[in-house]
This record gives sequence, C-alpha cells and structure tokens, in this order.
Amino acid sequence: MEWMGLNDLRERVHFFLEQQGHIRLPSAPLVPRGDASLLLVNSGMAPLKKYFMGLETPPRKRAASCQKCIRTPDIERVGKTSRHGTFFEMLGNFSFGDYFKREAAPWAWEFITRELKLPADRIWVSVFYEDDEAYDIWTKEVGVSPDRMVRLGREDNFWEIGAGPCGPCSELYFDRGEEYGCGEEGCAPGCDCDRYVEFWNLVFTQFNSDGQGNYTPLEHPNIDTGMGLERLACVMQGVDNLFEVDTVRKIMQHVASLAGVTYGENERSDVALRVVTDHIRSTVFLVGDGVAPSNERRGYVLRRLLRRAARFGKLLGIKKPFLYNVCDTVIEENRVAYPELYENASYIREVIRQEEERFDRTINQGMDMLSAILGSHETKTGKIVSGEDAFKLYDTFGFPLDLTREIAKDAGFEIDEESFLAQMREQRKRARDARLSQGGLGWEEDVLAGEEFEEVFVGYDSLSAKTQILYIIKEGAMAQEAEEGDKATVILETTPFYAESGGQAGDRGRITTDSGGVFLVEDTKKSPTGHILHIGTQLTGVIKAGEGGKAAVDQGLRRATMRNHTAAHLLQAALREALGDHVHQAGQLVNEEGCRFDFTHFAAPDQETVKRVEDSVNGMILDALGVTVTEKPVEEAKREGALALFGDKYSDIVRVCEIGEGRSAELCGGTHVKNTAEIGLFKILRESSVAAGVRRIEAVTGEGVLSFLAERESFLQAACEPLKISSPAELPARVAALSAQLKASQRQLDEQSKKLARLETGDLTRDALEIGPIKFLTAILSLEGVDALKATADELKALSPDIAGILALPDKADPLKGKATLLAFAGKNAVAAGVNAGKLVQEAARRAGGSGGGRPDNAMGGAGEPEKLEEALRAAADIVKLQLGI
Repeated sequence: MEWMGLNDLRERVHFFLEQQGHIRLPSAPLVPRGDASLLLVNSGMAPLKKYFMGLETPPRKRAASCQKCIRTPDIERVGKTSRHGTFFEMLGNFSFGDYFKREAAPWAWEFITRELKLPADRIWVSVFYEDDEAYDIWTKEVGVSPDRMVRLGREDNFWEIGAGPCGPCSELYFDRGEEYGCGEEGCAPGCDCDRYVEFWNLVFTQFNSDGQGNYTPLEHPNIDTGMGLERLACVMQGVDNLFEVDTVRKIMQHVASLAGVTYGENERSDVALRVVTDHIRSTVFLVGDGVAPSNERRGYVLRRLLRRAARFGKLLGIKKPFLYNVCDTVIEENRVAYPELYENASYIREVIRQEEERFDRTINQGMDMLSAILGSHETKTGKIVSGEDAFKLYDTFGFPLDLTREIAKDAGFEIDEESFLAQMREQRKRARDARLSQGGLGWEEDVLAGEEFEEVFVGYDSLSAKTQILYIIKEGAMAQEAEEGDKATVILETTPFYAESGGQAGDRGRITTDSGGVFLVEDTKKSPTGHILHIGTQLTGVIKAGEGGKAAVDQGLRRATMRNHTAAHLLQAALREALGDHVHQAGQLVNEEGCRFDFTHFAAPDQETVKRVEDSVNGMILDALGVTVTEKPVEEAKREGALALFGDKYSDIVRVCEIGEGRSAELCGGTHVKNTAEIGLFKILRESSVAAGVRRIEAVTGEGVLSFLAERESFLQAACEPLKISSPAELPARVAALSAQLKASQRQLDEQSKKLARLETGDLTRDALEIGPIKFLTAILSLEGVDALKATADELKALSPDIAGILALPDKADPLKGKATLLAFAGKNAVAAGVNAGKLVQEAARRAGGSGGGRPDNAMGGAGEPEKLEEALRAAADIVKLQLGI
C-alpha cells in the first residue's frame, strides 16, 4: 500500500472502471436538474435516479462517476468533530440492468487489493444477514476469508426508502488496528468505534417493495455503489480524518497561515480551522454551480455556510474578510477535476467577497447586541432568547438562525423558534406589501384588491389595438391621471404589449389617448397575479383612467425580438443535434439586441462544433421553414416530443411552437416569426461557461449580424494601419511573416539561454558536495523561464553523469510570495547509485509547502511557501543520503 494523493486516487478509480466498460460521467451540478425532491445533490446516485427509474435512457448500461455532494443536517457538529463535513465527493459505479453481484464484488476486490494494494488481511466485508448469495460470492468466488466476513441486519445492510426499488448491501471496511478500537469484546465492523472504516458500499437493487413488507424480484436488477473519496484517501494516506487529507490540508494550512495559528496546538482553534476549511469548500462549489447567497432555499444554505465560516474566522483572530482569498486554494486544489471552478474563479471570488464584506459590516454590531440580549435574558426569561430578538439579529445584522442558535447554545440559552418563524412570516407579508419597485410589483395585489376586471392580450396577432385605460398607478397608489413627466404604471383593457416572461423581454411602445396624451411604455411586466403592467413615463399631455385610445408596440423592437426568440429555438435544436439529447435550456434572454441561451452540457464545445451549430441554424433559416404555434393539452404536447423547460410548471393547455417538419417543437408562450427566412442571418458571438454543467451562447440575428460585420470590418481596417497594408486580405500573410520573425528571435534567445546555462554550470559544479559516489548541488537561479532551468540541468548531466541536485527558480513577479519552481535532476551514474529525482523533489517541495514528482533522472515541483525554500534546499542533501543508504 503506497501513499496516494486525492486527485490521483480519483483518476485511478475512474481508469479502473473504464477498463471494465464503464462510461465516465462528469459530476452533475449541485443544483439538481429536473428533481424537485432535492434541494441539493447529496449522493452519487441522486443525479442518476432518472436512469434507475426508467425516465431516461442512460448513455451506457455501465457508468461511473465522482459526484460532488453537499449535506448539512449535521452542520453544527462540523468542526467539533473531525469526522463531520458538509462537502464530499462520492465515487461510484452503476449498472442499469447489466451486470450484478457476480461482477461487482470481484471488481471491488480486485481494485482495492491489486490496484491500491490494500492488504487483504485488513479488509472486512459485511453482507445482509439473509443474503447467502452475496456471502458465497465473496467467500467462494472472490476468495475473502470467512473470518473477515460479517452478517449485519436490515438497518446496516439493506437499502430501502419507502415503496420502490430496494435491496441488500455489501460494505467494505478497512481495519485501522487495535489501537483505534473500543476494546470491547466482539468489536467488529458495524461497531461505532474508529477501528473499522467503511469506505465502499455496494447496493444490490434486486427487489421492488410495496411499502408493506412485501418484496418482488426485479426483472433487471441494478448495481449502485458509493465510495467516499475523502474517506478512501484517509486510508491511502494513513491519516485519521478528512482534514488531514492532502488537498483539504492545504486549504486548512492557508486558513491557519492567515490566522497565525498551527493546527493541533489548541483544540479551540482546531475547531475553528475545521469549520472554515469545510465551509469554504462547500461555498466555492455552490457558487461555482450558480447558487447565490440569499434568504431562500439553496441561497440560504450558502449564506449560512459562508457566514458561519466568517464568524469562526473572527474567533481565529482574522479581523478582515479573508474567505475570498482562501477560495483560490480551493480552486487550485480542485481545478484538474473541476476546471469550471478555474474558468469562473473571478466570479466565485467576487460573490464570496461581496457576501463576506456585507456580513463583516454588521457582525460586530450583531455580536454586541447578542451579548447584551444574553445578558439581559438570563434574569428576565430563564435563558430563553425571544423570537423577536432572534429575528432582529437576522433581519438587521444578517445572522442566520442557526448561527444565533449555536452562539446561544454555547452560553446555555435556547431560542423561541416558533416565535421566530412567526416573525419571519410577518416579515414576508410586509415585504410583499411594501415592494414598490416598477419590476416586481407586490404592491399590485394591495392596490388592485377588490377590483374585478379582465384584460385581453392580442399581441400574438397584432402590434396595435384600440383600448381603454382601466387603472393608473403612481408611487404605489391608485391615481386618476398622469401628467407630463410622471412615472406611472398603466393597466389596459386590451393590449398588444407582451409582458416579460420565459426569457423574452417585455415590449416597449406608446399609448396614445383620444385626448392626445402620449404615455411612453418603457417596459412591460406581469404582476404576481398575472396582470399586464405597462411601465413608463407620461411623455406629453395628460392621460386619465377610463379614457380610450390606442396602444402600439414598437414594431422594429418587437420584430427583432421575435427573430431572436425563434433563433433561440433553432439554436437548441442545432445544439441537441451536435451535442446530444442531454442538452436542455437552462435559461435565456431574448430581446431586440440578441439572444443569450444557456444550456446543459458538461464541457466546452470546440470551435468546430460551435461553427457546425451556427451553420445548422443558418441552414434552417435559408430553408425558409414554416413556424406554427398551436394550443393543445400539455400531456399531449409532451407525448408528441415537445421540449419543456426543466422545473417549470405549465397549465393544462399550452402553446407549442413547431418549426419545419420535426426540426423543433417546444412549449413556449413567447412571440415568433412566421417563417425562419424572416430571421435573415444568425451569428454566434461567443460561447462560455456559466456554471458547472451549464454553457452559454450569445448570438445576434438580422440587423444585429449586419452591425457585427460592420464592426468587424472596422477592426480589421484598424489592424491594417500599423502593419502598413491596404487590405484585410493581406493580414494572414503579414501576420505569418511577423510570426516567423518572432520565432527566429526566440531561437536566438534560446541559444543565448543555452550559452548562459553553460556558463552557470561551470560555477555550480565548483560548489558541488561529494556524497558517497556522487556529486550533489543545490542552487537558486535567476533565469528566463523554466526552459532555461531545464537547459541548465541538461548541461550539468552532460558534464558529469555522477552529478545530481535541485535547482530553484523563484517567481519573478513576486519572489517573496509567488510559487517557486523546483527541478531535481540526476545523471546516469547517480541514478544507478540510487538517487531518485522524482522522490527527491517530492520531499523537498513538501517541506516548502508544495508538491512535485517525475522520473528518476528528471522531475519538477513547486514551492508554495517560498520563505521555506532555502530550508528545503538545505535538507535536500540529507534526503539524498537516505536514498544512497549513507
């Protein structure tokens, strides 16, 4: 059994399972897609329920994944123990009616004993006490010794959640040794002590339960396994808990360095370090998946994690916001497995910084208030904090209830939570009543209460209509008229104005009354009760409630919006053709300026694919496909294949927009062109990442394409001027010539670097130490980049096959804080004598807060703590002596 880093371990598991025919599935976002039963993804199987339930066809019958997960029920225990955490990664392999126990068990055993080389005599296997089949497979076919087998009951080894698919489990345990045990007679897997670590659970889904204790065998049983990555890393690294695993430890070390403390020296600071380390991991991944801090649902989970971490940072003595800096380490340690974190690093950092600073502005006042409350309530209420006081902390100072509860509990207090919830309900009602913004209009329910009226929307068929003004609202109150310059909201009896909905922007235009008053409609929105609200400014004259007139939509803006909306439908169809049926709309914005379309996909499409999608859309435009919109029952529409937006609720009768013969069909309440030829042209401006598993395409159509081409022509002409060429057609040749010149210059620089390297080697070899049969040296050099560093090492090895050493190259931009590069090397004779450059740089880099590795003759590493670089280099000679056995 050899030490293995968490990131290497993740890849090792996936590689093995791929060899067994599994398709590697990327981790799904933490925000569930199409599963309203979950707030956040909390298990490896959760995103795959659609396959197990037969709702969708899996990409292959064998699949493997490493799923990021969040669980917060034990949030208040995080930090107080070293076991609990809110964020974890769950590895797993899955069979959708393909293989079963006879394959799953041997593969698990092969991987842990042959690939990971865990000693077989320290592995225990549990089975459900009635599952003789699994017991026989483990003992008679896999070869597990019967004295390493245990049979456990339904609570431990049978997976079942109400009615539905269920089945027995087998769990694999690692025996850490008697010193971790409870000392009780009969201590074995299933005991609550720390000796036996359960690290892999194999669920054999072979029955269907009716929920009444009756079980029917499934025709096609499934396999669902789960292996906690951090827990397995603990075993492989020989550490006691997840906070000592390599990648997590680096995050905690960053926090410790900011606080000026050392983990393991003080239990109080250790608790705080664990809380911050765990919570910043969860925070980074949640923000990376598009969750924003708020007081509702997922946003509240994020907010309480972030603010709890900030509060424990204060307990560590960190006075200023710091989490947004620590998030850089979280991203760096996870960027290989989750590149979307790196792609969105600036956004993640900014969200965390803003929330942290917002809380920082109020936390000290809040803590002072809470201290005063605790002091006064001890005599008044018998150590109970009133719901009113808890709510004031929440509403005024941003203290989540569980933060107040935790601080109060430490002081021996309880909170009147029922009263707190009542205060929350009242606050929500007040917020609805007081929302006077022109966009949301919670006040509409109050202003129009008791008014009975019907509106008629004619905007699908007409862009103007004769109408009557039913109501005028100014400053949150009903008004009889609006005068020139007044900001107001108008409600019409008949309107052609489309209200913002489904990602389509609201119409703009004018309402002209019979008396000559003109009201400029600047936006159109829907109230919470569905009324169409025309928001704008009184341009000239006066308009009055009850007055007749004409409502006219700005035709140019609407038609541009319609082109972009229909193009968005064509875009989704083209994306599904190019990337697969897993592509679904994840959000959109269509207005007169362009189309912004978010879609589910787990990797950035290459430029060739993006071009193919663009060409496909333009092909459908040039084909002049008819666009028809019909109304039909929602279930009928779905049966016929019309796409629906995940998570959206639809009425019984829906509008279905169909384009061409089977090219596109979507449930859509927006406005569209009659024929795709009206779109003119389609141009993709950019493709980017929005969140994990969500990509974004921004595009323009019609006149937007002409504007884009004109702008691009202007850029090309501007590029021609400094190059002294008259036509953009000459640019490729001119750029190629300049590139050739640069390459020639680079070759000259490389030759100079080699000459400098030869000069450096002469100086370096004079200072080399003789250690047994080899010469050994270390040096901190000032060279032009890593290539020059490699050239120096090559020169040294060419000069003497007996030489070995470590060369260091500080970060030129920031020598004191930037990451230094390390290069260990060993000549042919030095390698033969026992020097291993890979292990040498790994150990030296570790002493300087970094990592590294490579071949015995040549290896690279990095020093994350440059202030320890000289100390690490001094220790290198002792490392080499150990390698040589001296």
